[in-house]
Amino acid sequence: MTTAMPVEAPNGFSALSLSPTVLAALNRARYYEPTPIQAAFIPEALQGRDVIGQAQTGTGKTAAFLLPFLDSWRDNNEPGPQALILAPTRELVVQVAEEAAKLAPSKHCRTVAIYGGQRFGTQLAALKMGCSLAVGTPGRLLDHLSRGTLHLDRLRYVVLDEADRMLDIGFRPDIEKILRRCPQRRQTMLLSATLPPPVLRLAQRYMREPLNINLSPERLTVDTIRQYFITVDPEKKLDLLLRLMDREKPKQCIIFCERKRWADELYRDLRHERHRVAAMHGDLQQSERNKIMKRFRDGEIVYLVATDVVARGIDVTGISHIINYDLPEDPESYVHRIGRTGRMGADGVAFAFVTPEQGKQLTAIESFINMQVKEARIEGFEAFTRKIVQPEAPKTIVPIFGSRRQRRYSRRL
Repeated sequence: MTTAMPVEAPNGFSALSLSPTVLAALNRARYYEPTPIQAAFIPEALQGRDVIGQAQTGTGKTAAFLLPFLDSWRDNNEPGPQALILAPTRELVVQVAEEAAKLAPSKHCRTVAIYGGQRFGTQLAALKMGCSLAVGTPGRLLDHLSRGTLHLDRLRYVVLDEADRMLDIGFRPDIEKILRRCPQRRQTMLLSATLPPPVLRLAQRYMREPLNINLSPERLTVDTIRQYFITVDPEKKLDLLLRLMDREKPKQCIIFCERKRWADELYRDLRHERHRVAAMHGDLQQSERNKIMKRFRDGEIVYLVATDVVARGIDVTGISHIINYDLPEDPESYVHRIGRTGRMGADGVAFAFVTPEQGKQLTAIESFINMQVKEARIEGFEAFTRKIVQPEAPKTIVPIFGSRRQRRYSRRL
């Protein structure tokens, strides 16, 4: 029987005291230099400490909390997962599970993704086969626990990913129910872009003297994202979008709409003008959403028309452009949307289409991010000057447009 030779460590990861098998997995994944959150987080987690990590998505935080567990994983062939990761969305669960599979030190280190929208029986069969790591949304995890199809007796490593987002969408009671069923002797990690009081209370109650590693920038937006707004009359937005695509030639682009119906309408119009287009929103079946996201990650889809369902928790590094086709009502949604580009230090561009009545929304966004968004001018689409206050149109007047696209917009009003 031959003894495996130690694998030469990837450049910067050699300083993090990771095992040769994990270093080999990093080599296979072509991860050669740790990001700042990985370099700060991993050594502390390897010491067995509870750690709070503050960092934006797109900074490598998924590998930061996965690698310490994978480094300590041992194939002892016992039932039940050794690690549990809670995440707010189905898409993020799938992303984390795929990353865990990519970085696994052995084929026996199996990960199961548990989320709603997928057949319960499929997940049950995967759990019966055995897994080392379970990744799931709180609601579906709690469902498995209540049915007795998931057991946490062997659990020693727990991660709350995007904790602020999970609390925002009402998962706090489910999270607490799950944590109360975890063994007290465990290591707990919490990852969050912000630490509002509810997140701090959760950490205080369920973590043991956690170390806080804060690598979130003081300003909410990423410095590498160039942000612009373009003024446009509502009925000219599609024409502006096509002109902008021709000018920018994005590598990959997400085009955000405020409503699912609007995303479908834009997709139907856009697919007649461009190839490699898809739409994604919450009404699609989860299996279809998974297929679309895989094609998007693989570069088969260039233009993804989407609602805010993908504004947070999706880590696709090739996105060069974000276009806010519909300006969001909530300034924080704007931050999450444009955060899909400029990831892992790459350059990124974000455009916002601003109609005459949306001057106040743009001002609110600028106040929220504490910076002024630059104006980009495209000839033929100058709708208004920001200093001019447009009078409100009488509500009894409904615009009548000639084209199919214009008639569709009139129905929005």
